[in-house]
Amino acid sequence: MTTTKEILTLTAEIGDAMLRNGAEIYRVEDSLVRILKAYNIENFDIYVLSNGIFASANEGLDDSCSIIRHTPLGDVNLRKISALNQLTRDICCKHCDVKTAWKRLDECLNSPSPDKRLLCFFCGLGCSCFTYLFGGTILDSIMAFVAGIFLEIFLLYCAHQKLSRFTKNVFASIVAMTLSLLPLLFGLKISYDKIVIGVIMPLVPGITFTTSIRDFYNGDYLSGTIHLIDALLTALCIAAGVGIVISIYQSINGGVPVL
Repeated sequence: MTTTKEILTLTAEIGDAMLRNGAEIYRVEDSLVRILKAYNIENFDIYVLSNGIFASANEGLDDSCSIIRHTPLGDVNLRKISALNQLTRDICCKHCDVKTAWKRLDECLNSPSPDKRLLCFFCGLGCSCFTYLFGGTILDSIMAFVAGIFLEIFLLYCAHQKLSRFTKNVFASIVAMTLSLLPLLFGLKISYDKIVIGVIMPLVPGITFTTSIRDFYNGDYLSGTIHLIDALLTALCIAAGVGIVISIYQSINGGVPVL
């Protein structure tokens, strides 16, 4: 017979996986509540933050238990979020017992990562399109495409080395700015400011900022504040990295066009 602890542990692990892959707070909390109800746990409390889960069930009874999960902020992985949402739906429809749910959860967590070559290509393509969108020429877009590929290679390296988010963002913005200025050294007539805008787009915390606004709208003020601070600090790191390169360039060449 499945115990309350096993059910609560499964529920917390599903919520942890959803948070780590960028799911919204209200959606995670709603999913966990529905899972516990589907497994006939009636007396429970669930509290979800941006970086943690607090869960308890059957307090005051012999099989009472409590679980706390610390969940660091991570990157968004829509593929895993979609798989976890489908797992939640199947549990709620009584199509999954606890043993099957554990197996499917492991499959979700161990699903293969996207091909790194595709990540590099589409990062370059996105940078190129943003550069053109903000008024760059075809040449600017080509330069942004190349810079975007190298930026994604650097980001993959940072992920492999497990650097902190802020260290990664500072150095990634330095790389992006340096790659954007390189064509000037070869005498190419480019609008480097347009290239910079396009190349730093993969670093901009747009999803994080949007999530914070949605958290505020849903009344999750603490989670909204956490996401907002994370977005602002990320933007500050990007500005710091760009400013460092501009300062070095000015000291060496005696000036640089104003962004």
